[in-house]
Amino acid sequence: MKRLCDKYGIPTAAYRTFTDVSEAKQYVRDQGAPIVVKADGLAAGKGVIVAMTLEEALEAVDLMLGNRVFGSAGSRIIIEEYLVGEEASFFALVDGENALPLESAQDHKRVGDGDTGPNTGGMGAYSPAPVLTKELESIVMESIILPTIKGMVAEGHKYIGVLYAGLMIEKKSGLPKLIEYNVRFGDPECQVLMMRLESDLARVLLAACKGELNRVSLKWSAGAAMVVVMSSEGYPGPYKKGTIIRKLEAAELVAPTVKIFHAGTAVDSTGNFVAAGGRVLGIAAKGRDVGEARERAYAAVAAVDWPEGFFRRDIGWRALQHVA
Repeated sequence: MKRLCDKYGIPTAAYRTFTDVSEAKQYVRDQGAPIVVKADGLAAGKGVIVAMTLEEALEAVDLMLGNRVFGSAGSRIIIEEYLVGEEASFFALVDGENALPLESAQDHKRVGDGDTGPNTGGMGAYSPAPVLTKELESIVMESIILPTIKGMVAEGHKYIGVLYAGLMIEKKSGLPKLIEYNVRFGDPECQVLMMRLESDLARVLLAACKGELNRVSLKWSAGAAMVVVMSSEGYPGPYKKGTIIRKLEAAELVAPTVKIFHAGTAVDSTGNFVAAGGRVLGIAAKGRDVGEARERAYAAVAAVDWPEGFFRRDIGWRALQHVA
């Protein structure tokens, strides 16, 4: 992805890649902190360490390249410039040549309130993201999404599917830079997008497969949607499986438009839902605005009976700041 950005002029953070521990550490010392250290591979959403101090950055290099805590995903690392701003997620469907933008969303990666603690696969999300104005969405399409599609074609790798751009809206310039790409809808962003989508998704996906995205459009509900993730105690570290989750049906009835997504559950021999993963439930709701969606989602969370579960209590705080 970084090479593609370099070649086709797509704005992204400055970076270098390393396979040698000593070279990586020297680069970190030269650059200073804060700095970002990434495993160059899939690491269950945990392969990014935003090091605020030099010591944290050097430890991250040791963990990934030295101790191989992420296995083969950490056999090569990327050390990136630390960008200051607000993150947002931008999605587009791609048919190889055309791109159809979806609505924006904003994820909450850190495990703790106030965006503290280690990164996770996502502790909650909402849509739309106020930071991504219509003007900025146009800039993202023109400077990031469309050059990527054309670059993929030029490289002989025509892409058809979902393009999920993780963005940083820089505080200094107010412009977007690409942090990462995924080729999926994203979790938990997918939940809030599907809560708001009013079009027939299957028809649009088929149009993408046929190269006919320029013939379709998407309809979205007004207002906002939010999802709060309930996770097993200990996540993103070691966590206990098999704990019983009760009152899910009651939780889904506490407010209009509440929907509970099962991300990491199973059913035990007596018919109880039990936790079977780190991120276990996505408690979602729609509302006239972010505030109402948040109120409904957290009312449903409060109704779930799961003593071994935890959740962030501040999902949507950035959006509420924009409203204020």
